[in-house]
Amino acid sequence: MDMKRYSSSLNNDPCFARRQHQCIQPNNHVIPEEQQTCAQQNHSLKLASFSPPMLPSFVALLLLIVTSITPTLCHQHIVSDSGHSLQGNHTFRAASELLKLGRVKAHLKKINKPSLKTIQSPDGDLIDCVLSHQQPAFDHPELRGQTPLDPPERPKGNYSNDERVNESFQLWSDSGEACPEGTVPIRRTTEEDILRASSIRRFGRKPRTVRRDSSGSDHEHAVVFVNGDQYYGAKASINVWAPRVTDQYEFSLSQIWVIAGSFGHDLNTIEAGWQVSPELYGDSNPRFFTYWTTDAYHTTGCYNLLCSGFIQTNNKIAIGAAISPRSAYNSRQFDIGLMVWKDPKHGHWWLEFGSGLLVGYWPANMFSHLRSHASMVQFGGEIVNTRSRGFHTGTQMGSGHFAEEGFRKAAYFRNLQVVDWDNNLLPLRNIHHLADHSNCYNIRQGTNNFWGTYFYYGGPGRNVRCP
Repeated sequence: MDMKRYSSSLNNDPCFARRQHQCIQPNNHVIPEEQQTCAQQNHSLKLASFSPPMLPSFVALLLLIVTSITPTLCHQHIVSDSGHSLQGNHTFRAASELLKLGRVKAHLKKINKPSLKTIQSPDGDLIDCVLSHQQPAFDHPELRGQTPLDPPERPKGNYSNDERVNESFQLWSDSGEACPEGTVPIRRTTEEDILRASSIRRFGRKPRTVRRDSSGSDHEHAVVFVNGDQYYGAKASINVWAPRVTDQYEFSLSQIWVIAGSFGHDLNTIEAGWQVSPELYGDSNPRFFTYWTTDAYHTTGCYNLLCSGFIQTNNKIAIGAAISPRSAYNSRQFDIGLMVWKDPKHGHWWLEFGSGLLVGYWPANMFSHLRSHASMVQFGGEIVNTRSRGFHTGTQMGSGHFAEEGFRKAAYFRNLQVVDWDNNLLPLRNIHHLADHSNCYNIRQGTNNFWGTYFYYGGPGRNVRCP
């Protein structure tokens, strides 16, 4: 038979044209034997149709052998009872999966920077020691080419008599390894981390439904807040627990919010605290986290270092890494000191862990409203309630116990303060409380000489009074 004529007849076969665009079946998909035979024969013919006319016989024989042992690349056209092409649907899904995996790998290459050293954490995390000037922050167009700034002037008048820096506050540091000077420790993002997200574009971002006034949202809060003044920072010690999260797409967190703008499209926030998020991290460990946004969580900002923005300056803290130790019910309590404040000299917003351990800063020019000051500061807990089973979630906030149980049983914030225009730490005035669903999670605030302004908060979620 004339090879050109045979090739032409195949190219005119619509089934053959479709086969040319099919991909390897994912997940070792097994195709029935009669389909395999057809597919292998057609694939062999397709290869033959593009072979040179003078192909040596041994090469042709080799092609036939390779074809006979190569995994099936396509199968014959099948039409379902409803008239839809099963082959087309399956091919489209396979191609879509391969395209998605390609995008995932490209995103991983973008956010996982080359490291001088990698440390294996006991919980399975890999901590990469990345040269400070190569960290993700400097991918931002407005930050490219910059280097980290020197430490700023700390606010005056802070509580420090009962706070000590715990040198072992994250699981990865329990390994005894440390990142060298001149590098920053960054939790390596894996393919599985991204695939758990709803999309690559939304990976590392909060759901758009977040509203700080909470109405009409699946986010529930138990918080203390102040507003009506100009704020240049906030400080508190936050009790660390490992609350149960009952759905992969829910989370439980405790944090400080520094807020400016309206609760519409121009909301600016800076956030820091601890969170349990199975979707983001793949486990139930409480993890130290940061967040920022300039447009109410729509397109800007992210958790930790998963996008460019926050500039880390510390080689001892891995943002996004698990916190250790944590509190236990009716037993030892553990908290972390956090402070966010605006550097009076350069205007950037700095983050401090413990007593004097600087983590890094958010550059002021990334923000609109927060470029000058904050108009609200919040402290407290937040959970997501997806109602995936048709009723209120059993995801816990704080310790999973109500505020009235008190010390060693309920979670707490203590030594709440704000920073004024002159870089002074001051106690809170005109305090407001918010508990969206007080039968599920509640809050109780108080003041004493040792803890200053404090509050207990949290709850179990679903219970007889929280259906």
